[in-house]
Amino acid sequence: MIDHAGIRNILPHRHPILLVDAALELHPFDRIVTVKAVSGSEPCYANMAEGLDPGAFAYPKSLLIESFCQSGAVLWLESIRSRGESLSGTLIFAAAKNVRFHSPVHPGETVRHSLKIDQLVGDNAFLSGQSFVGDRPVMTVGEAIAVVRPNEGIADRA
Repeated sequence: MIDHAGIRNILPHRHPILLVDAALELHPFDRIVTVKAVSGSEPCYANMAEGLDPGAFAYPKSLLIESFCQSGAVLWLESIRSRGESLSGTLIFAAAKNVRFHSPVHPGETVRHSLKIDQLVGDNAFLSGQSFVGDRPVMTVGEAIAVVRPNEGIADRA
């Protein structure tokens, strides 16, 4: 298991965009299971009007995908580290395909991402998996692609 402090040592993300709380399982170059607790005090809920229907508080799909991809980054980075190597560049989420949202996630629920590395090709990782709240599937990702790019010039493009 990797606790939140360990996640912060792996990922460069910080509040409010660090969207992985812990890793429950990690099998290098194979699979990972992570969790993300959704709180009503997250920035995405900051300016919501009073009296809204509970459905208005569904966690944004874009943040659910980002949390999934950050889980993949933990898997890839820790896999590389397990061989005593390090990444030469910046890991970037490139694309997601065949993403299906099955049911919304709301504040007070904990999302469990279960994903695997399907293939590593050079500086590219192909990932897939599912996300759950309890036993309820909330999202399926058919394919996510992460790439490593040289650090030079990345800050210039932002």
